[in-house]
Amino acid sequence: MENVLRPLIVFGGAIVLAFAVAWATDRLLRRADARHPETPLWGLLRRGRVPLQAVIFVALLNGFYEHADIARQDQPTVNLWLHIILIGAAAWLALRLFAAVVETSTARYAGVAHDPARARRVKTQLTLIQRLVTAVVVVIAASAILLQFPAMRTLGTSMLASAGVLGIVAGIAAQSTLGNLFAGLSIAFGDMVRIGDEVVVDGEMGTVDEITVSYLVLRTWDERRITMPVSYFTSKPFENWSRGGPQLTGTVFLQLDHSAPIKELRAKTEELVRANDFWDGRSWSLVVTDTTPSTIEVRAAVSARTSDDLWTLRCELREQLLAWLQFEHPAALPRVRLAPTDDLHGTSSNGHWEHRETRLS
Repeated sequence: MENVLRPLIVFGGAIVLAFAVAWATDRLLRRADARHPETPLWGLLRRGRVPLQAVIFVALLNGFYEHADIARQDQPTVNLWLHIILIGAAAWLALRLFAAVVETSTARYAGVAHDPARARRVKTQLTLIQRLVTAVVVVIAASAILLQFPAMRTLGTSMLASAGVLGIVAGIAAQSTLGNLFAGLSIAFGDMVRIGDEVVVDGEMGTVDEITVSYLVLRTWDERRITMPVSYFTSKPFENWSRGGPQLTGTVFLQLDHSAPIKELRAKTEELVRANDFWDGRSWSLVVTDTTPSTIEVRAAVSARTSDDLWTLRCELREQLLAWLQFEHPAALPRVRLAPTDDLHGTSSNGHWEHRETRLS
């Protein structure tokens, strides 16, 4: 009878106590979350209930297993696996708690920050810190598990003597990886590029979707994903359209005839820009920027709140100006003048200049 009661008391007590402690902790966190809804930390900490149960159960079982009087001849093996499971559960719990702290900090700062760029910078830094801490915790947990085996302890002791040589070899072999790691930290804390920034890299324009310690993911306007090493952004130039604010100024170029009514075109441009909802009200202009023997170049410059608004504004303004010119001033559109001649001096047989005008279609 005692052989049956001992295991039941040990295993049953460990399970009941683990669930009781986890349930009580969850209740306290739920009450704290209800009292402080502005702080999501307490609600996020509830995600650690399952790993907390695992840690408490395995720790109790590891401490009282010898009192269960089960398979004493296999107790060293059982203790070994209990230690391994305990290390894994503790690492799991630590990662859940740290993730809750990071998400809380990100949400709190995003709610109080008046500058969206600064909020994105903090999010980028916290995300990289979380990934780095996750990698460190996983490495430490894996190392602690390996050290539970006697053979690994002996191997570790022998390798420690040649750690200097191995460090040099590993540094040379992992030069690219280490370079990306330090580049990722430089990006996070140097405020070079942030999650959500709009950048132009090698002629590709997109939004930074993800930043890790080794690579960066760029989401283009057509929903493609470009993965690039973070070391690229510390060694080569790139355009960051979000740095200093998301507002931008864009241009619309028109090739027109020399007879184009510039004053009327400027007045019409102002009318169209002011009536467009995508204009941010900061600035607009229309000037003649160049001239050729057959055409003139007219540039309209407009400002918008974001790059998406600017793109739409430019397209609509270009379309509306061309429609207005075709209807009101068709002669202002580019044309090719053909002047047939009968002699080398370009005069017709009756001695007068003749020309034809053919509009480009």
